[in-house]
Amino acid sequence: MASSPEATWIDISRPLSPQTACWPGDVPYTFSLGWKMSDGASVNVGSITTSVHTATHCDAPFHFDADGVTVDHIPLEVFLGPAWVVDVRHTLEDWLVALQPLSGQALTRVLFRTGGWHDTSHFPVDIPVMQPQVIEWLTAQGVKLIGVDLPSVDELDSKGLPNHHALGKAGITIVEGLWLEDVRAGEYELFAAPLKLMGTDGALLRALLKKW
Repeated sequence: MASSPEATWIDISRPLSPQTACWPGDVPYTFSLGWKMSDGASVNVGSITTSVHTATHCDAPFHFDADGVTVDHIPLEVFLGPAWVVDVRHTLEDWLVALQPLSGQALTRVLFRTGGWHDTSHFPVDIPVMQPQVIEWLTAQGVKLIGVDLPSVDELDSKGLPNHHALGKAGITIVEGLWLEDVRAGEYELFAAPLKLMGTDGALLRALLKKW
Protein backbone atom coordinates (compact mmCIF):
# COMPACT_ATOMS: atom_id res chain seq x y z
CA MET A 1 0.00 0.00 0.00
CA ALA A 2 1.36 3.41 -0.96
CA SER A 3 2.08 5.70 1.94
CA SER A 4 0.02 8.85 2.34
CA PRO A 5 1.75 12.11 1.39
CA GLU A 6 3.17 13.93 4.37
CA ALA A 7 1.44 17.16 5.30
CA THR A 8 3.31 20.47 5.43
CA TRP A 9 2.43 22.83 8.25
CA ILE A 10 2.71 26.57 7.69
CA ASP A 11 2.61 29.01 10.60
CA ILE A 12 0.72 32.11 9.43
CA SER A 13 0.79 33.89 12.80
CA ARG A 14 2.72 37.08 13.47
CA PRO A 15 5.17 36.91 16.38
CA LEU A 16 4.28 38.56 19.67
CA SER A 17 7.13 40.44 21.30
CA PRO A 18 7.86 43.95 22.60
CA GLN A 19 8.80 44.78 18.99
CA THR A 20 5.34 43.86 17.66
CA ALA A 21 3.52 46.99 16.54
CA CYS A 22 0.05 47.57 17.94
CA TRP A 23 -2.62 50.09 17.11
CA PRO A 24 -1.44 53.59 18.00
CA GLY A 25 -2.73 54.30 21.49
CA ASP A 26 -3.62 50.65 22.20
CA VAL A 27 -1.93 48.45 24.83
CA PRO A 28 1.41 47.12 23.54
CA TYR A 29 2.69 43.62 24.27
CA THR A 30 4.90 43.23 27.34
CA PHE A 31 6.23 40.17 29.15
CA SER A 32 7.69 40.12 32.62
CA LEU A 33 8.80 37.54 35.16
CA GLY A 34 7.10 37.79 38.54
CA TRP A 35 9.11 34.87 39.89
CA LYS A 36 12.71 34.43 38.76
CA MET A 37 14.98 31.45 39.22
CA SER A 38 17.87 33.89 39.05
CA ASP A 39 16.49 35.44 42.26
CA GLY A 40 16.17 32.08 43.99
CA ALA A 41 12.66 31.02 42.98
CA SER A 42 12.13 27.35 42.12
CA VAL A 43 10.58 28.27 38.76
CA ASN A 44 10.23 31.18 36.35
CA VAL A 45 6.65 32.52 36.21
CA GLY A 46 5.79 35.12 33.61
CA SER A 47 2.87 37.35 32.82
CA ILE A 48 1.87 39.27 29.71
CA THR A 49 -0.04 42.45 29.03
CA THR A 50 -1.42 43.14 25.57
CA SER A 51 -4.43 44.22 23.58
CA VAL A 52 -6.48 41.32 22.23
CA HIS A 53 -6.18 43.03 18.83
CA THR A 54 -2.40 42.76 18.60
CA ALA A 55 -0.73 40.68 15.86
CA THR A 56 -2.86 37.72 14.68
CA HIS A 57 -6.32 37.84 16.24
CA CYS A 58 -10.04 37.56 15.58
CA ASP A 59 -12.65 40.24 16.06
CA ALA A 60 -15.81 39.25 17.86
CA PRO A 61 -18.97 41.10 16.78
CA PHE A 62 -18.93 42.77 20.21
CA HIS A 63 -15.82 44.63 19.03
CA PHE A 64 -17.89 46.84 16.71
CA ASP A 65 -21.47 46.15 17.84
CA ALA A 66 -22.51 46.83 21.43
CA ASP A 67 -25.10 44.05 21.12
CA GLY A 68 -22.82 41.60 19.30
CA VAL A 69 -21.61 38.29 20.69
CA THR A 70 -18.27 37.92 22.43
CA VAL A 71 -15.46 35.57 21.39
CA ASP A 72 -16.62 32.67 23.55
CA HIS A 73 -19.91 32.55 21.61
CA ILE A 74 -18.32 32.13 18.16
CA PRO A 75 -18.54 28.42 17.23
CA LEU A 76 -15.08 26.87 17.30
CA GLU A 77 -15.65 25.05 14.00
CA VAL A 78 -15.67 28.41 12.20
CA PHE A 79 -11.89 28.56 12.72
CA LEU A 80 -11.15 24.97 11.67
CA GLY A 81 -11.40 23.44 8.21
CA PRO A 82 -10.85 24.02 4.49
CA ALA A 83 -9.68 27.52 3.54
CA TRP A 84 -8.60 29.22 0.32
CA VAL A 85 -5.69 31.63 0.24
CA VAL A 86 -6.39 34.27 -2.42
CA ASP A 87 -3.57 36.51 -3.65
CA VAL A 88 -4.92 40.00 -4.40
CA ARG A 89 -1.56 41.82 -4.52
CA HIS A 90 -1.93 42.55 -8.23
CA THR A 91 -5.67 43.26 -8.15
CA LEU A 92 -5.94 45.58 -5.15
CA GLU A 93 -8.31 47.92 -7.01
CA ASP A 94 -10.79 45.06 -7.42
CA TRP A 95 -10.34 41.97 -5.28
CA LEU A 96 -13.14 40.25 -7.18
CA VAL A 97 -10.77 39.69 -10.10
CA ALA A 98 -8.79 37.24 -7.97
CA LEU A 99 -11.94 35.70 -6.49
CA GLN A 100 -13.81 34.99 -9.72
CA PRO A 101 -11.94 31.72 -10.49
CA LEU A 102 -13.36 30.36 -7.23
CA SER A 103 -16.99 30.92 -8.23
CA GLY A 104 -18.90 27.70 -7.74
CA GLN A 105 -16.38 26.25 -5.29
CA ALA A 106 -17.48 25.18 -1.83
CA LEU A 107 -16.11 28.12 0.13
CA THR A 108 -16.27 28.49 3.90
CA ARG A 109 -13.05 30.36 4.70
CA VAL A 110 -11.08 32.81 2.55
CA LEU A 111 -7.73 34.36 3.50
CA PHE A 112 -6.51 37.36 1.51
CA ARG A 113 -2.85 37.95 0.81
CA THR A 114 -2.49 41.67 0.13
CA GLY A 115 1.17 42.27 0.97
CA GLY A 116 0.07 45.39 2.81
CA TRP A 117 1.93 44.86 6.09
CA HIS A 118 5.46 43.62 5.50
CA ASP A 119 7.11 44.79 8.70
CA THR A 120 5.45 43.60 11.90
CA SER A 121 7.56 46.00 13.99
CA HIS A 122 6.02 49.05 12.30
CA PHE A 123 2.32 49.87 12.14
CA PRO A 124 1.39 50.64 8.53
CA VAL A 125 0.47 54.16 7.47
CA ASP A 126 -2.01 52.99 4.84
CA ILE A 127 -3.51 49.62 3.92
CA PRO A 128 -5.50 48.12 1.02
CA VAL A 129 -9.16 47.51 1.79
CA MET A 130 -11.68 45.15 0.21
CA GLN A 131 -14.48 46.74 -1.78
CA PRO A 132 -18.18 46.44 -0.75
CA GLN A 133 -18.91 44.14 -3.70
CA VAL A 134 -16.34 41.69 -2.36
CA ILE A 135 -18.36 41.29 0.84
CA GLU A 136 -21.52 40.80 -1.23
CA TRP A 137 -19.75 38.07 -3.23
CA LEU A 138 -18.44 36.35 -0.11
CA THR A 139 -21.90 36.43 1.44
CA ALA A 140 -23.49 34.92 -1.66
CA GLN A 141 -20.88 32.13 -1.63
CA GLY A 142 -21.71 31.21 1.98
CA VAL A 143 -18.32 32.16 3.43
CA LYS A 144 -18.19 32.05 7.25
CA LEU A 145 -14.68 33.40 7.92
CA ILE A 146 -12.31 35.78 6.18
CA GLY A 147 -8.75 36.65 7.10
CA VAL A 148 -6.40 39.42 6.04
CA ASP A 149 -2.67 40.06 6.45
CA LEU A 150 -3.54 43.53 7.73
CA PRO A 151 -4.41 45.12 11.08
CA SER A 152 -7.97 45.86 9.92
CA VAL A 153 -10.56 45.15 7.23
CA ASP A 154 -11.39 48.87 7.16
CA GLU A 155 -9.40 52.01 6.45
CA LEU A 156 -7.11 52.75 9.39
CA ASP A 157 -8.77 56.10 10.09
CA SER A 158 -12.33 54.80 9.64
CA LYS A 159 -14.78 55.60 12.44
CA GLY A 160 -17.86 53.97 10.91
CA LEU A 161 -16.12 50.64 10.12
CA PRO A 162 -18.40 49.77 7.18
CA ASN A 163 -16.62 46.53 6.30
CA HIS A 164 -16.66 45.30 9.90
CA HIS A 165 -20.40 45.93 10.07
CA ALA A 166 -21.17 44.44 6.65
CA LEU A 167 -19.17 41.28 7.42
CA GLY A 168 -20.77 41.02 10.85
CA LYS A 169 -24.26 41.40 9.39
CA ALA A 170 -23.45 38.59 6.96
CA GLY A 171 -22.32 36.33 9.80
CA ILE A 172 -18.71 36.31 8.58
CA THR A 173 -16.05 36.09 11.30
CA ILE A 174 -13.05 38.39 10.88
CA VAL A 175 -9.41 37.39 11.40
CA GLU A 176 -6.76 40.10 11.12
CA GLY A 177 -2.99 40.31 11.30
CA LEU A 178 -2.19 37.08 9.43
CA TRP A 179 1.31 36.45 8.05
CA LEU A 180 0.97 35.25 4.45
CA GLU A 181 4.24 36.51 2.95
CA ASP A 182 5.44 33.10 1.75
CA VAL A 183 2.08 31.41 1.23
CA ARG A 184 0.97 30.54 -2.28
CA ALA A 185 -2.62 30.89 -3.40
CA GLY A 186 -4.59 27.67 -3.14
CA GLU A 187 -6.61 25.42 -0.88
CA TYR A 188 -5.44 24.47 2.61
CA GLU A 189 -6.75 23.29 5.96
CA LEU A 190 -6.94 26.09 8.51
CA PHE A 191 -6.40 25.60 12.24
CA ALA A 192 -6.79 28.94 13.99
CA ALA A 193 -8.59 28.52 17.29
CA PRO A 194 -8.77 31.66 19.44
CA LEU A 195 -7.95 31.64 23.12
CA LYS A 196 -10.99 30.74 25.20
CA LEU A 197 -11.43 34.21 26.64
CA MET A 198 -14.81 34.82 28.20
CA GLY A 199 -16.72 38.00 27.40
CA THR A 200 -14.02 39.61 25.25
CA ASP A 201 -14.28 41.64 22.05
CA GLY A 202 -11.42 39.75 20.37
CA ALA A 203 -8.80 37.09 21.00
CA LEU A 204 -5.27 36.23 20.02
CA LEU A 205 -4.95 33.05 18.00
CA ARG A 206 -2.25 30.77 16.58
CA ALA A 207 -3.05 30.33 12.90
CA LEU A 208 -1.73 27.33 10.98
CA LEU A 209 -2.28 26.02 7.49
CA LYS A 210 -1.88 22.39 6.48
CA LYS A 211 -0.97 21.53 2.89
CA TRP A 212 -0.59 18.06 1.42
